[in-house]
Amino acid sequence: MSNTEDRRRFLTAGSLAAAAGAVGNLLGRNAQAQEPMPMDMKGMSSHQHGEQAAPQIPADSEVQAEYDGYSRFKPSRGNDPNSDYYLGKLMPGFRPASDGPAPFEAPDLDKLPYKMVGGVKEFQLVPMAVKREFLPGYEMNVYGYNGSMPGPTIEVTQGDRVRFVVTNELPEDTYVHWHGLELPVQWDGASELCQEPIKPGETFVYEFDVHEEGTFFYHSHVPMQEAFGMVGWFIVHPKKVFDPPVDRDFGLIFQNFFIDSSQNIADSWKMDWNWHTINGRSGPYTTPLVVKHGERVRVRIMNFAPMQHHPIHLHGHTFWLTGREGARTPHSAWIPRNTELIGIAQAADFEFIANNPGDWMFHCHMVHHMMNHMTEQVGPRMRKNTSVDQYLANLDSRPAVDSIRQDPGFGTPGYPQEMKGMNMSDAMMKKIGSRREMMGMRPMAEMAVMGLMTTLRVMPEDLYHKVMETNETVKPGEVFTEIVRRFGDISKYNSGKKLMPGMKM
Repeated sequence: MSNTEDRRRFLTAGSLAAAAGAVGNLLGRNAQAQEPMPMDMKGMSSHQHGEQAAPQIPADSEVQAEYDGYSRFKPSRGNDPNSDYYLGKLMPGFRPASDGPAPFEAPDLDKLPYKMVGGVKEFQLVPMAVKREFLPGYEMNVYGYNGSMPGPTIEVTQGDRVRFVVTNELPEDTYVHWHGLELPVQWDGASELCQEPIKPGETFVYEFDVHEEGTFFYHSHVPMQEAFGMVGWFIVHPKKVFDPPVDRDFGLIFQNFFIDSSQNIADSWKMDWNWHTINGRSGPYTTPLVVKHGERVRVRIMNFAPMQHHPIHLHGHTFWLTGREGARTPHSAWIPRNTELIGIAQAADFEFIANNPGDWMFHCHMVHHMMNHMTEQVGPRMRKNTSVDQYLANLDSRPAVDSIRQDPGFGTPGYPQEMKGMNMSDAMMKKIGSRREMMGMRPMAEMAVMGLMTTLRVMPEDLYHKVMETNETVKPGEVFTEIVRRFGDISKYNSGKKLMPGMKM
């Protein structure tokens, strides 16, 4: 483990008394962390049993556990809405500004490498047709960059000079627009207004200085190519770390596509959309954002839907809207939200203190965006293990229509309203649940996450360590149950040990 990770490890104590003593000796700082709930110790390992102390801050950190009535370790508001620390507004993370910006993470996406050439950061960017696995086994034909959709993340620092060598591997003309960046007009990439098209097989070089800092992105300036997915992050870290510094910095790109039930090719002519992705994957294949209890977290969300806005909602926390795709917002103009409407081609930065342990939904609140593959199931289907070929070959063999409707639910107009037909096979569930970021979630949690949905996982230090920093086995429900044990009422908890047919613990 690195020195930085060592520094950020929480202290643990063997008993509540030891924890209280440690808190009292933390240089006189206010460390009113939440004490654990009474627990049933049956079935717990000795390792677990010895780590039930109140959560604490790292030994060498100068931050506090509570500022003006707001706690980093339990849900709270603070004493005064005009305070700098109300709802954790300016509460710092554990990571000091002297460590530089927190590493940017866009789950399920790579970063674009560069090499230094004459003092310039030089990137190779390749527009091309790609396949993207929206869900396990569901590979879709879209457009992207360097084999990825969305494209790989470009990450630079304010003041850098950058060069992009763009080689077009599409069968048609393209351009690259650097969305929001203030640069010489010849490099803007706004189609023939600024440059000649990059023909198939040709290379074009963009080169400019980056004086801004913040959340930006790049994309094709051909509208149909945009609808096919051609976009990527362009993150510019500030020379002076934003105040207060964060411990985590995530990026999520929201997109929509129309792909017919009998196809795997996106249709950019459609005016409606039935596949919804975050960083190129649909829930529950989206990778959760995993953080430690008490950390300050930034999440950057960009809406690259062709023509739909997204009201983004975070469960269990209140965040501050700290910036948009234009720039960082002054502290005095920050707005506390738990749902923020993000329009087309807009980005928003959210910051909050992860003071509420658990697995929390993070999603678009438009109901049709919380589902996968919404399309009329008529005709041949691309879905595995489902075929109408036998009925097309002999129409007399088609199944009888069930018109009896004996279920008493049909006495209520509108019943049923549950989505049908998008079954998750055992293999799909295994591929989704076998990732470390998913381990220990409540059994069948995957069935709650669809379309433009992901999860924020807030874990106490010891649970985070086991899940994310070891190769230890983590059973379904293990982490979630332990969090309920510590912070909820375990006597009233239903562990929900349901499994897909044929699956084993």
